Amino acid sequence: MEDPVAGTTTTLALAVAESVIWEPGGGSRDRLTFRWSSRSLLRLPGICGAFALRGKYASRRETYDCTANGAAPERTPLCDPATTINHWFGSNGPTSREAWQYRDRARPASSALLLLRPDGSQSQPIFSEGRLRPSDLARLGEARRESGAWSREPGAGKRPSKRLPAGGGMMAAQALALLRDVSRLEAPLEELRALQSVLQAVPLSELREHAAELRLSPLFSLLNENHREQITLCVSILERLLQALEPVHVARNFRVDLQRGLTHPNDSVKILTLSQVGRIVENSDAVTEVLNNPELLKQIIYCIGGENLSVAKAAIKSLSRISLTQAGLEALFESNLLDDLKTVMKTNDIVRYRVYELIVEISSVSPESLNYCSSSGLVTQLLRELTGEDVLVRATCIEMVTSMAYTHHGRQYLAQEGVIDQISNMIIGADSDPFSSFYLPGFVKFFGNLAIMDSPQQICERFPVFVEKVFEMTESQDPTMIGVAVDTIGILGSNIEGKQVLQKTGTRFERLLKRIGYQAKNASTELRIRCLDAVSSLLYLPPEQHTDDLLRMTESWFSSLYRDPLELFRGISNQPFPELHCGALKVFTAIANQPWAQKLMFNSPGFIEYVMDRSMEHDKASKDAKYELVKALANSKTVAEIFGNPNYLRLRTYVSEGPYYVKPISTTAVEGAE
Repeated sequence: MEDPVAGTTTTLALAVAESVIWEPGGGSRDRLTFRWSSRSLLRLPGICGAFALRGKYASRRETYDCTANGAAPERTPLCDPATTINHWFGSNGPTSREAWQYRDRARPASSALLLLRPDGSQSQPIFSEGRLRPSDLARLGEARRESGAWSREPGAGKRPSKRLPAGGGMMAAQALALLRDVSRLEAPLEELRALQSVLQAVPLSELREHAAELRLSPLFSLLNENHREQITLCVSILERLLQALEPVHVARNFRVDLQRGLTHPNDSVKILTLSQVGRIVENSDAVTEVLNNPELLKQIIYCIGGENLSVAKAAIKSLSRISLTQAGLEALFESNLLDDLKTVMKTNDIVRYRVYELIVEISSVSPESLNYCSSSGLVTQLLRELTGEDVLVRATCIEMVTSMAYTHHGRQYLAQEGVIDQISNMIIGADSDPFSSFYLPGFVKFFGNLAIMDSPQQICERFPVFVEKVFEMTESQDPTMIGVAVDTIGILGSNIEGKQVLQKTGTRFERLLKRIGYQAKNASTELRIRCLDAVSSLLYLPPEQHTDDLLRMTESWFSSLYRDPLELFRGISNQPFPELHCGALKVFTAIANQPWAQKLMFNSPGFIEYVMDRSMEHDKASKDAKYELVKALANSKTVAEIFGNPNYLRLRTYVSEGPYYVKPISTTAVEGAE
């Protein structure tokens, strides 16, 4: 073929941009030139959001003469241009039935590429000699906005024009055409690459409109070939296209493909399949399709035993969602699937704990769900491991048992089974166990969560060893033990009943507060942050609970932390560590609505200026923390009286300006100054 004019890459670029460029050849002949080149197209930003390349035509140039008189072509082109045009423009482009004729032609002496408007009239030449200049890009954008039709004007009269779908519609048509190409070819790697690129630009809503035309079976078939890139491309494409289909449609029409996907050696295929199963089980109309497919459920269960954690997590999530219905519980626990679950547990310790995680999730849904799990024997097995002799197993199991205690029916079950008493006894026996440091933190956390979810007073009175152990751990030399104790104290003191329980311990708690204050100043950064969080929980009082007794209590606690606690936390807030800075501001915010704290702040030299100074905060978290402090002060009913009206107005102004306000800086320009 003759080499067409230089730079004709732009012809295709404009075609992708919803218009067609013709090169007038004189008489009744025009020239249409195609060239596919990904690198050239990528250098045309703003013309098209995305585009596809037909693999076997990539980096090829083809030029055709278009005649109006139906003369036979002098030479058969390398490909059918009508097919090519249909590839780019979908079914709205011209077809071979419209008597297009083509033949090669030498380059004319001079040429100008023109853009035809929808009405068939010509625009001014965008560039001449077929060469693209950087200055033409803006004009291309303008031309694109005024185009939008497939028009033909061979020079002798106007021909009918066909309207192209705009934007996503055109891209959706390209995607469908590429999908058809994939189904016809044995090795459609280039087509898959092109399809992946096009789909990134097609809105999901546009794909849903064409859902009936999506033929995905060839893509699923390509997953069975041992070609890594091909599998990766197919997974990416299917992930996008399946989102356009209703879950019921996926469940009914790709049943076999889903089962194969769960046994695929490539984990990305398993994750894709499980994500679709997740969509199906979350749809009330589609979930029955899964429940009626025991083989699929079996494969999901066996995915829990895989090496890939993401696959296992997705399988656990799907099975947990299935169990939300009565039919799902019966399918899992009253069929052979329970045996499959127990078989998977035998894979190794890690997989066994994954199954326990699933059982705990299911049992937390309702008392009925817990009853199914208990009847299966798996909950009993978990509790037996918790009270066994292996200290590492204890440490793992207590986390799952703590999750069970988050629900009321779970706590009732644990109490009825005597588990809470057993944990208390193991805490008592921990003093004689040299390995207790492995499981003791988890046991203390369990009681801390139990206390805050039920009644701190009842739990602490019934299990006094719990409170005793917490106080003892704060005196430990082990930072892990100290951290757990501090966290637990913070949890206990987060409500009024817990505060009163701690207050009853008298001077012992005051000594504990001194140790927390010391750790907040001198410990590692992580432990200091945990101490600051605990102090915030202990000292906060909601406005409706501002009784004289409680206010005296929090004031006493604050004074016990350090010889000058206000300066302690102010000093921490000035350190160049955002987490510490925010933690200290959080302490100030916790006490900001209490009159005794406001008096301390007002009487501390420079404290109000420190509060109002925005220059101290350089990141979003710090700005937000300072804003919460100022807002807590401004919203207090006593701050105007204690701080005075001028300072109160400054606080209100700060709040109205928001956390990210930047004061404008005025400058003076002097005429003649450099």
